[in-house]
Amino acid sequence: MKKILFAGIMAGVLLQSCGGEAGFENKSATAEKQKSEFNYLAEQFADLKIVRYQIPGWDKLTLQQKKLVYFLTQSGLAGRDIMWDQNYRHNLEIRKALEHIIDNYNGDKTAEAWEQFMTYTKRVWFSNGIHHHYSTAKIMPEFGEDFFTSLVAETGATIGDEAKAAIFSNEDMKKVNLDPNKGLVKGSAVNFYDADITEAEVDAYYASIIDKTDKTPLSYGLNTKVVRGEDGKLKEEVYKVGGLYGAALEKVVFWLEKAVEVAENENQAESLRLLIDYYKTGDLNTWDEFNIKWVETSGDIDFIHGFVEVYNDPKGYKGSYEVITQITDFDASARMKVLQDNVQWFEDNAPLMDAHKKANVKGVTYKVVNVAGEAGDASPSTPIGVNLPNANWIRSTHGSKSVSLGNIVGAYAGASGSGALEEFAYSEEEIARAKAHAKIAGKLHTALHEVVGHASGQIEEGVGTPKETLKNYASTLEEGRADLVALYYLMDEKLVELGLMESLEVGKESYDSYVRNGLMLQLRRLEVGDDIEEAHMRNRQWITKWAFEKGAADNVIEQKVKDGKTYFVVNDYNKLRELFGELLREVQRIKSQGDYEAGKALVEGYGVKVDADIHAEVLKRSEKLKSAPYGGFINPVLVPETDADGNITNVKVTYPDDFTKQMLEYGKTYSTL
Repeated sequence: MKKILFAGIMAGVLLQSCGGEAGFENKSATAEKQKSEFNYLAEQFADLKIVRYQIPGWDKLTLQQKKLVYFLTQSGLAGRDIMWDQNYRHNLEIRKALEHIIDNYNGDKTAEAWEQFMTYTKRVWFSNGIHHHYSTAKIMPEFGEDFFTSLVAETGATIGDEAKAAIFSNEDMKKVNLDPNKGLVKGSAVNFYDADITEAEVDAYYASIIDKTDKTPLSYGLNTKVVRGEDGKLKEEVYKVGGLYGAALEKVVFWLEKAVEVAENENQAESLRLLIDYYKTGDLNTWDEFNIKWVETSGDIDFIHGFVEVYNDPKGYKGSYEVITQITDFDASARMKVLQDNVQWFEDNAPLMDAHKKANVKGVTYKVVNVAGEAGDASPSTPIGVNLPNANWIRSTHGSKSVSLGNIVGAYAGASGSGALEEFAYSEEEIARAKAHAKIAGKLHTALHEVVGHASGQIEEGVGTPKETLKNYASTLEEGRADLVALYYLMDEKLVELGLMESLEVGKESYDSYVRNGLMLQLRRLEVGDDIEEAHMRNRQWITKWAFEKGAADNVIEQKVKDGKTYFVVNDYNKLRELFGELLREVQRIKSQGDYEAGKALVEGYGVKVDADIHAEVLKRSEKLKSAPYGGFINPVLVPETDADGNITNVKVTYPDDFTKQMLEYGKTYSTL
């Protein structure tokens, strides 16, 4: 999935700004008052904050639309167990044991060990498994194995020796290992490959079945697990009804078939039928047909549904189960349509080699949407923007959809703490600029990243897909490329001319924030001694570190020390823009030509290793901040009301505030595997 995460854009200032600019904000005082009275932050524990979000305009939907949204959200939740099993082979067994213990424990719930147990369980829920949702490192419990054994015995929980050992042992420490020296496949705990399969075997297997001359290639391996057959040869088990994850997918299909009956239009109904057929057959040709129809479909209600995101596969083939159900925010979308209408101008004026520019950017659509429910890899941790489909040939020929998750961005803002800006910004001028422009800068970055960035550029004739050519570096290079497109144009007068921002002060704020986050603030997410593993964190560091180094002679970005504290300050915004353009040209060349060695050198040289002294300082300075570095969400609950015959007459929304209660209810209601 081409997606943008919250931390990548506005975490540098923790959304401290407010107020409107250039037509982005035009909401009534009543709406703002309602938002201010809503309690967004539910709780914080470990490095996580649990946030609530609202569904604006729900009462304006017709009954048919409410039913459609309800059926789509139910279909997503019906498959949530898939994500747990994909993340790690022992996850479901561990989760069920943890939940059984909570339901049946009658001991001292004020004891430190029990509180540690509850914190561990909530962290596991948050990550859909025992590996951290962002770093992918195993979450190690603070309570002892003896205490856990006593809980199992006291409550009658069931857990096998292997699953229990997985909680406490030093095995399978990384869900996704991106260090090729450790073996990308065998070094990763993610459950896409049998444990004894090597990277070389995976490469050879897919090399034997992929037709590199095909101009419309299938998304090979997207919905399969690679296993070793009785003859010792590799084969694929397909995710489908009657196949792998069949029990869950039967429930998913049940709800999707209900959604077909209340579709807004025939195109939408047909796209849902194709999705159902795909889940029943596992046929990747049908997946392509679905994506084409989905791109061509419009309506007030839309959805992201499937095995889409490939970040969790170190080889970039396997899609994680993910569902987002969304409602169009028409006012906000109309204000952003200007980007969609001018996407060809951005492509024509990009600092790319001519051979790497698209002569005709096809069918990019951009909407601001309000999320009504999420599941799988999108929940509890969610992106704030998405651009799909992934297949380059579908994007080039049929177009793509970009969405910004408006109510999710708003909820993050409502739950954000204070102090990060004042702690890590060098001057009062930077702070004032951030407070005035960070909100609009973040929205523009997201829009440019999704609409222009992921839609831009083309691969040279005969060059394979990035997952084949750039391998384990494909994801971070693609996300960095889209970020560079956004950064390059955020200091372009064209955005002022189009009415998207008042002045280049917005661009300056974006540069300040991006540099501050990439070189310092994001390091608060890492433990001492850790390398950067996550694709988005890597791309923010390799972009900013490269620009810092290349601009050193002209002091473009300066490392300063004030009162014993380190800061990175942009001295020349125009030269920094030139550097971003230079790097964008090179990264597009790397992608277009499939230059693995150049991509590896860029990422490994600038994006992986952390300055230990800077990291220690960031951790020390972050201790005073009130807001946890990671956020995720409690979903609203859609409650159908029925008449005497069981017909749905209305669907109401409730907003729960207890993360533990929702997770336990999900475990009981949507346990399909």
